[in-house]
Amino acid sequence: MNETLPRKSFNDKRKIYRALNYLFAIVWIVNGLLCKVLNLVPRHELIVSRILGGEHAFFLTKAIGISETLMAIWIISNTKSRFNVAIQIVIIATMNVIEFVFAPDLLLWGRSNLMFATMFILLIYYNEFILNKQLTK
Repeated sequence: MNETLPRKSFNDKRKIYRALNYLFAIVWIVNGLLCKVLNLVPRHELIVSRILGGEHAFFLTKAIGISETLMAIWIISNTKSRFNVAIQIVIIATMNVIEFVFAPDLLLWGRSNLMFATMFILLIYYNEFILNKQLTK
């Protein structure tokens, strides 16, 4: 047990850490499974088509969606969580910069999407590298 945190504070922080991980997993599931695999938001395929070309956009959108769904499962498993967070940050940053440059008109909040992605990245970083670090001291 962590000696530097009072038990209640430790338990509260553990709950926040887990809740945030579930939130992150939900975001990946919504964007991957619902928006891309089930095509509930066709705009995602348009973005893929614009960036990677229309010929294989359907297949690539589904593959990206499946990958995002697998990311959610990885998050929930809490296996190699620091590596997982690093991968999430790279993917989110890369996807959003590419979309910012090549498809801003197709984004939910236009170029402002990059600001929301940055806040999401910071929250993911905080949860793993600051909050979880306090829990594992």
